[in-house]
Amino acid sequence: MPAVKLMESWGFHCKIGKTVGARDFTFGGTDAERAADLQQMLDDPGLKAIMCARGGYGAVRIIDQLDFKNFVSRPKWIIGFSDITVLHCHLDRNFKIASLHSKMCNSFPSDWSLAEPVQIETILSIRQALAGDDLSYLAPFNAHNKLGSAEGLLVGGNLSIIETLAGSHSDLQTDGKILFVEDTGEYLYGIDRMFWNLKRNGKLSKLKGLVVGGFKLKPDDPGEEFGRTVQEIVLEKIKEFDYPVCFDFPVGHQRNNVALKCGVKHLLKVEGDRSSLKSIG
Repeated sequence: MPAVKLMESWGFHCKIGKTVGARDFTFGGTDAERAADLQQMLDDPGLKAIMCARGGYGAVRIIDQLDFKNFVSRPKWIIGFSDITVLHCHLDRNFKIASLHSKMCNSFPSDWSLAEPVQIETILSIRQALAGDDLSYLAPFNAHNKLGSAEGLLVGGNLSIIETLAGSHSDLQTDGKILFVEDTGEYLYGIDRMFWNLKRNGKLSKLKGLVVGGFKLKPDDPGEEFGRTVQEIVLEKIKEFDYPVCFDFPVGHQRNNVALKCGVKHLLKVEGDRSSLKSIG
């Protein structure tokens, strides 16, 4: 497994979960098998981090079966993005424990020597995070950005996952925080609906800042064009608020998907020529 080989070259000892390679139709094993596998990792005092193999769908089916008692007494990094947003939100809402939003095992190149520079940079950001380094990233200028600076705990992840967790025990709390969002495979009207959900739930009203990552869209059906861009959709929902907003940040279902420490204080600066996001805790 390329991810295991690379992480072991970094000096880490890797233990492969029992459900890696298992199948139950679209899932990596049955719900019971996946819950038991993750529970064992959460409870194992010898593990310092848990990197998920891939995203997709299924975390919400097992989240309420998990017992975090031992995990809370001995926290460890939980690493992943997309569907793993369920875990990031659950940890922040219930335990205020940091987690790592980043690429997963299936995103590692099969041949490191042939990897593109952006792949290398983003995967090495995982190593930086695990080593305890502060993380700092730049995003290019976007004419739709709202300038300003802010400090706050960083939370977020996949927009559609955040929406579906509303009202549950994993519902993300955003007041006083910097929120980042990304998504893939959605129509523009779906993005609009999800941002209305965030607004109506009050998740946009008391932010310190908003970071908008990659959005891979489904093309509008002929004759059903939505007529608004992602930037226009976002700005419509936050027009009465004065916090900084950064577009085109390198996070999402794309090769340029950097590691972000959820639940850790960050400094966001949105300036006239670029934006920056830096962990400061």
